[in-house]
Amino acid sequence: MPKHLKYRKQISILFLIFIFFYFIQAWSVFYYPQEINIIKGEKKDFQVFFPYTLKISQDSNDIVNIKDYQKMGLSLKKSYSFDTLESGIAKLQFKLFGIIPVKTVEVNVVERAHLVPGGNSIGVRLNTKGVLVVSITDIVGIDGKKYNPAKESGIRPGDNIIEIDGKQVKDAEHVVELLNNIQSNKVSITIERNNIKFTTDVVPVKSIQDNCYRLGIWVRDKTAGIGTLTFYNKDTNKFGALGHGITDMDTGKLLNVKNGKIMGAKISEIEQGKKGNPGEIRGIFYETENVLGDITRNTPFGIYGNIDSTSIETNKAKSLPVGFKEEVREGKAYILTTLNDNKIEKFEVEIIKTQNQSSPEQKSMVLKVTDKKLLQKTGGIVQGMSGSPIIQDGKIIGAVTHVFVNDPTKGYGLYIEWMLEQTDISIKNKKNFAENRER
Repeated sequence: MPKHLKYRKQISILFLIFIFFYFIQAWSVFYYPQEINIIKGEKKDFQVFFPYTLKISQDSNDIVNIKDYQKMGLSLKKSYSFDTLESGIAKLQFKLFGIIPVKTVEVNVVERAHLVPGGNSIGVRLNTKGVLVVSITDIVGIDGKKYNPAKESGIRPGDNIIEIDGKQVKDAEHVVELLNNIQSNKVSITIERNNIKFTTDVVPVKSIQDNCYRLGIWVRDKTAGIGTLTFYNKDTNKFGALGHGITDMDTGKLLNVKNGKIMGAKISEIEQGKKGNPGEIRGIFYETENVLGDITRNTPFGIYGNIDSTSIETNKAKSLPVGFKEEVREGKAYILTTLNDNKIEKFEVEIIKTQNQSSPEQKSMVLKVTDKKLLQKTGGIVQGMSGSPIIQDGKIIGAVTHVFVNDPTKGYGLYIEWMLEQTDISIKNKKNFAENRER
């Protein structure tokens, strides 16, 4: 083969290797988080490969100081060291060949929040906003014919009936009372569906069964269950629990909460989890006894509200720092939960997978129970343990949320950041912080 063809082939191979390497780096930059959290006063190192470089915007120099260094010799990798100076939002730019901006990342420099970890077994009682429609059914009128007024007016399972003819609905019995007091050919029904309110007109039918006016709906106005407290804040008396929302068993919809209570619960029975059959912690609680707090929010990431910290400090737990999602790593951790005698216990787990999430999602990490005592007692993760705080490296990093149906030794956890975003316990700076500094 002629020399020039041989050299051309070698150059082509080198060029292809460079292109391949470039696309790998471009892919990693593209999937880099839009926002990262760094604790004020701490240092953080980043490594970037050629042809990319990092640069902090000039307006952010008083928030973050960046230094780059490169080891002696030929290397495609450059390391950057960040010193955090003040709380605020700094802008970090990836640049191609140090010139062309390709991505901007917000560096959120914050004070580290501290929370008291839970692990307490709690009873949960929720009252819905208005009433929840769980099913639509036919009515046999006094004429012997079948009618379905709710369906004809566009009412669906999962809707919340908020008002009837301008009067707020209190509970299921109140719906019957209002309909029969009105006794009109047409009533105005205010519905809330997916956080959107609208009004529809319905013609109630007098039932042959009891001579009462009905819409042809089955409704629910409350629910109750057992879960686990995740955390509370001594300064604000705010709490978070469960790590997932409370949904209606029939519709699968997130319950629209009017109000609710959390109460101390006593474990009465534990059903061990098996493959294909998740276990369950069963407990007893009384609404008039040992009320711990009020529920104000039911979200996809747990329930939240106000707690009487003096009534729950029997566990004598100390505040722990919050661990950001960037700090969560695969490896050993432990959870806090209650199984016997209302005693909070520590059980070892292993985090076997973490997810790179830039916005709240329920399944942030996969964990595996390794504690022999817990495996013997429950078979792994069971219903009722949802909300058990996950501790790693002395920090609260998340909460247990779901169990693997086919493997009860494994389950999902939620990053604690996503829970705190549902409260007023702030771990992030306001977006306009950096903008205000530029004026």
